Amino acid sequence: MTPDELALQNARTAIGQAHFYLQGLPAFAQYFGLALLFTAIFMAVYPRITSHNEYRLVRAGNLAAVLAFVGALVGFALPMKAAMAGSANLVDFAVWAVIAGIVQVAAYFLARFVMPDVSRRIDAGETVGGVWLGGIAVLVGILNSSAMTY
Repeated sequence: MTPDELALQNARTAIGQAHFYLQGLPAFAQYFGLALLFTAIFMAVYPRITSHNEYRLVRAGNLAAVLAFVGALVGFALPMKAAMAGSANLVDFAVWAVIAGIVQVAAYFLARFVMPDVSRRIDAGETVGGVWLGGIAVLVGILNSSAMTY
């Protein structure tokens, strides 16, 4: 085999391998795009349910609000990761993403049940409120993620 033929063969092999590796790209884009959409929806809905204004407080530099909101986002993202990994299709993933959001809202009310003034504490910048709410959100997200078995 001449050097030119060998180079051509190597190029064809490389193109074939790239094609093989990129076959999953459309599915990745669909699942990732849908996950971003559901995250945006969660980021719009969740603050309307809580008794404190996350965006105003975060913009003002309220650490308690940052900890609580980031905890809720992580607690929402963890089960979405499990749903992506185990879902049969995009509709299946979407159903479990909605369930993840509902469970995160329930986590907020659970945290408020134990610490009824958690939102007031977050408004006041008391870090304990943010750590409590964010911690419960992450804990529930981990349990929710683990419960998503197929």
